[in-house]
Amino acid sequence: MSTTDNVLLIILTSLLSVLILLVILIAITTFNILLKAQAILKKTELVVDSVESASQLLKNTKGRFMIFKLIRNIIKISKKS
Repeated sequence: MSTTDNVLLIILTSLLSVLILLVILIAITTFNILLKAQAILKKTELVVDSVESASQLLKNTKGRFMIFKLIRNIIKISKKS
């Protein structure tokens, strides 16, 4: 091999090494981002469940208040008569 061939081989090997390192760093970063996104999604699911529970509680409470409102209206009508 000539000197030119050796220089080209060294340059290509160096570039390939740098490229492999970049690919590894990108893979690790992507994996970390996915882990963080998964944690955020779990927290979001908990928040949604909490909101659904609160909504169901308010829905049940609204039904109870409607009964009291109906009784109050009946009492008002009976007082008018």
